[in-house]
Amino acid sequence: MKNNSIKKVVATGIGAALFVIIGMLINIPTFVPNTSIQLQYAVLALFAIIYGPTVGFFSGFIGHTLKDAFQYGNPWWTWILVSGLLGLAIGLLSKKINIEKGHLTVGDYLWFNFVQIVANVVGWAVIAPYGDILIYHEASSKVFAQGLLSAAVNSVTIAISGSLLLAAYAKSRVKSGSLTKD
Repeated sequence: MKNNSIKKVVATGIGAALFVIIGMLINIPTFVPNTSIQLQYAVLALFAIIYGPTVGFFSGFIGHTLKDAFQYGNPWWTWILVSGLLGLAIGLLSKKINIEKGHLTVGDYLWFNFVQIVANVVGWAVIAPYGDILIYHEASSKVFAQGLLSAAVNSVTIAISGSLLLAAYAKSRVKSGSLTKD
């Protein structure tokens, strides 16, 4: 049990660090101000599936907090919360999708993408914009444009890159039942 806790703390640190590094290095701007295509969400999804909802939440929450602090000078808490909640939601699938078995089924990918798309839409198109309006008094037209675009691009990013990362990781695992006794 103790070894598993240490592994999750280390995974959270690595996940958060990768979130920061990838988020700062690969940031593809879109036509909506302060909104970009960000590949760190695919890595967040991978960590959430491998290590579960706690690692998913804290990797996204801590990683986004540090990224905002380094890149912009201050954290934007509504979006940070959504990054954490996205990792949490995807991480809840870690019990259903056993990536350690060495292969993923079509059903695994369908569940993964269904959950991540719903989480992206609820998070970026609902929670983040309403939070921005209530907490930061931002213009609703601006934050809903940002939120809807973020929901779309993050969903596509995770669907493509996240699914590819899951497939690569699953292939690196020993398939269950593949070893026989001599």
